[in-house]
Amino acid sequence: MSYPSLENRLDRCSINTATLGHRLPLEQTLDLIARAGFGYVAPWRRDLQGRSPGQVRRHLRDAGLMVNAYCRSTFIPAATRQGFDAAMADNFRAIEEAAELHAQSFIMVVGSLPDGSRDLSAARDQVAEGLALLLEHARQHQVSLALEPLHPMYAADRSCLSTLEQALDLCDRLEPGTCHSLGVAVDVYHCWWDPKLHEQIQRAGAQKRILGLHLSDWLVPTRDLLLDRGMMGDGVIDLRGIRQQVEASGYDGAVEVEIFSRDTWWKRDEAEVLHTCAERLQGCC
Repeated sequence: MSYPSLENRLDRCSINTATLGHRLPLEQTLDLIARAGFGYVAPWRRDLQGRSPGQVRRHLRDAGLMVNAYCRSTFIPAATRQGFDAAMADNFRAIEEAAELHAQSFIMVVGSLPDGSRDLSAARDQVAEGLALLLEHARQHQVSLALEPLHPMYAADRSCLSTLEQALDLCDRLEPGTCHSLGVAVDVYHCWWDPKLHEQIQRAGAQKRILGLHLSDWLVPTRDLLLDRGMMGDGVIDLRGIRQQVEASGYDGAVEVEIFSRDTWWKRDEAEVLHTCAERLQGCC
């Protein structure tokens, strides 16, 4: 079976604004992404500071961009009930912002151990409780929630969900059936190593739960666990193979570039970064 190339299909590709290092005002970033030929953008909440979502939505419309995803949730687990409630309130607001932006999904990076805790099971229980509440709010605002499991190196602080299997089990627990507002984002940086990756992609596709595909590369060596992601083609991930698996499972949404690269790509001119993203998407993904 053959799979469609991304050559001359930047219209179905997205740039996560973190890829450009959050250095420019959002409006300038959006204009650069649009001029480079991309059809989608995935903005972070920090990019909207001082702006109303409605104002940003108008600029997106004028630039000809659609929002495939809005990044990201506030971590759910907290040491106190007051902290949990505050995190939930912030996530409720973020879902409303995502709806105003007409975002196709809201990215859930769920968090993990609160300060001073060693109880990972309790953190996962808080995540399940919080997601149940957020899911109802998301349905009311017609926003899908995309659980993004993170690489196990982040299990202590950023996400107690480390595999697609865990995320999909939680989806099935909270939202059984066939009509879904809860799904997963497949980020190759976090899941490329998983021996169950292929079967879990198939499972997610059969359930129509794949809400996003994020591309970057794993560098050898990796010098920083958070801020040294590679440009596609510079590392060891089978990017084309994973994309083909995801699309063979039924996903036909945006292909998103999300690169955190403090010492390399964040130091380069934004137009150069976008040009390289376009080349690599079409040449090796």
